[in-house]
Amino acid sequence: MNAPLTTEERYRIGGMDCAACAAKIDRAVRRIDGVVEVSVSVAAGTMTVSRRSEAAIAPAVTRDVAALGYRAALIGGAAEPERQKAAHDHQDHDHHDHDGHDHGDHDHGDYDHAEHDHAAPAEDAMPAGLHGHDDEDEDGVAWWRTGKARLTIAAAAGFVLAWIVVAALPQFGHWPFALAMLVGLVPIARRAFMAARFGSPFSIETLMTIAAVGAVAIGASEEAAVVVVLFLIGEMLEGAAARRARSSIRALSELVPETALVEADGGTKTVAADSLAVGMVIMVRPGDRVAADGVILTGESALDEATVTGESVPKKKGVGDAVYAGTINADGVLRVEVTAAAKDNTIARIVRLVEEAQESKAPTERFIDRFSRVYTPAVLLVGALVAVVPPLLFGAGWDEWIYKGLALLLIGCPCALVISTPAAIAAGLASGARQGLLMKGGAVLEQLARIDRVAFDKTGTLTLGRPVVSEVVPLGSEAEADILALAAALETGSSHPLAKAIVTRAAEMDARVPEAGSVKVVPGRGVEGEVDGRRLFLGTAAAGEGREALDASALARADTLSAAGDSVSVLVADGRALALVAVRDGARPDAAEGLAALKGLGVSAIMLTGDNAKAAERVGRDMGIEVRAELLPADKQRIVTELRAKGLHVAKVGDGINDAPALAAADVGIAMGGGTDVALETADAAVLNSRISDVARLIRLARRVMSKIHQNIAIALGLKAVFLVTTLLGITGLWPAILADTGATVLVTINALTLLGRRQQG
Repeated sequence: MNAPLTTEERYRIGGMDCAACAAKIDRAVRRIDGVVEVSVSVAAGTMTVSRRSEAAIAPAVTRDVAALGYRAALIGGAAEPERQKAAHDHQDHDHHDHDGHDHGDHDHGDYDHAEHDHAAPAEDAMPAGLHGHDDEDEDGVAWWRTGKARLTIAAAAGFVLAWIVVAALPQFGHWPFALAMLVGLVPIARRAFMAARFGSPFSIETLMTIAAVGAVAIGASEEAAVVVVLFLIGEMLEGAAARRARSSIRALSELVPETALVEADGGTKTVAADSLAVGMVIMVRPGDRVAADGVILTGESALDEATVTGESVPKKKGVGDAVYAGTINADGVLRVEVTAAAKDNTIARIVRLVEEAQESKAPTERFIDRFSRVYTPAVLLVGALVAVVPPLLFGAGWDEWIYKGLALLLIGCPCALVISTPAAIAAGLASGARQGLLMKGGAVLEQLARIDRVAFDKTGTLTLGRPVVSEVVPLGSEAEADILALAAALETGSSHPLAKAIVTRAAEMDARVPEAGSVKVVPGRGVEGEVDGRRLFLGTAAAGEGREALDASALARADTLSAAGDSVSVLVADGRALALVAVRDGARPDAAEGLAALKGLGVSAIMLTGDNAKAAERVGRDMGIEVRAELLPADKQRIVTELRAKGLHVAKVGDGINDAPALAAADVGIAMGGGTDVALETADAAVLNSRISDVARLIRLARRVMSKIHQNIAIALGLKAVFLVTTLLGITGLWPAILADTGATVLVTINALTLLGRRQQG
């Protein structure tokens, strides 16, 4: 029987800033008829829903998510253009996400909206164009203007007023505090009820509501009010931290300019960057950001590509070179042909990839999710037993043990534990993306942290994948620069890779290249022409005129270079050999440094190549790396499999297309590429700047993230254990108990966000 066809939809979720929020949304959406799978990312503020193709679920999703106090808008749906228009009006590409606004109106902030009809789609809840004005906009609005902040301030003001009333009129007892507590508790209780209705009866709001109401019942209204205020302060801080994590990636979107200069009708006109289509030609002036991915048609300039590749040094580019959206043109006017629409440019793909990666849960995160589903009801049960067993069986005081049971509910809130892993993973993914290091999810990140063996391709990975002049051997009195000038004169204009290598080397040496006449290609031999009345020939030293011009010692030298894997040409002038020119695939400038960095991490390297053994061994000898050469793709896969069978955790580094079997066989496949489709869409991770040192940086970042996860779990469980003991001993009460949860949640979030604070060093 064929499985039903499914379709994926992605939603932008507003008002969600902790893992508990995500869990409630997940459970509610899974209950909708037609939904097959749900994945929610707090860090990205998104949700991916897999549904049966025939099921129309969007209205039900927006309705049920709104009923929980959040906001859902289908990405690419009818609601999206409205947000995009609002964003455009604000000169901020990212306002259309409007998660911040949702925090204020729909989550833990201003709950008046809950009085409205939640059955209506969430996007209809506010007039068009108001997004980002009144409430929480994660990029622009000060924290005190957010809905959460207003509610927290109101609850705190209510507590202060109650304290003044009780101080002035003590005959009112604890009831002024009970009334003040309701300012914050009513929204919390409403959320608890809606969460229970949609499949999450054991939410933190449920624990808070039971604890606060129970405290009032035993006359501890003042502590209950303090607990509610502290809880709201903690949630406000959580919201700020969540916005900080989201903005670290979404800020990339703002790097693409809003407008572009498009060639039209013999001139240029300004158009919206998101309207650019493939094939259009745009003008990029010095100092401008490039508005789209494209290829340079005319002009030459240095481009700052730090936003895409993490490379801090501007890269010189000219005709035929690729440029990426969001990069900065430093010093020349460029005409660029657009090769990708706005939704497919490099920046958009990076943001999309990282957001999708954040929705992919790591094994540790999945374990903690499963654990928390059992943990929270267990906390309720233990709290109830603590409250009733000592009074019933041992004659202890009811008020004392009910109080301890309520405190235990607050201590047991799982927020800090549940957020400990995704907060660190999200920060790690964001930090990596800002440095041109991309990972497809938490599972990949965990695997990278365990890598102890890296298998590299040779051509295009350890080497540049293009020939460079490796050696010039003069056979007479001519200087190296003069030899290269003559050779370049013959090769200027040729598209052959060896010719380009010679011309490039001549330019690097500032050699004055004369003009050659009567230049023609001699098939199978080389190229000949005339320079300043001299008949020149540049061709292979293996046969023909080139070899005939060499004496015995020159022939021996040519054979030695060839045996080492170089392509050797001889430059002949009027029948006399002037020099040997050796060309080879050049090593990446940072290859030796990158391999040394891996060694410093305790990671060994091996080269797997299909190239001939002599050429591979020469490269391996220069870099100090183990070599396996003359391999077929199946051989590379077999070697990777054998390494894993020995208990090693293996990463395979390649170009993302070649050696696909080996990439698939490795624990982690890492693609090398400067923002290409291959680098972004194949393998498990990508280093966009194609630096070998970035492989070590990627592993180091993954290890730092795993270290943060372990620290966060220790903080979350350690604080709970301490306060559990002190509460049962009667040392601490309700408000220190909520600090055990709120304080731990803030601590683990701040600890995770330190990953965003500094760049990894190679």
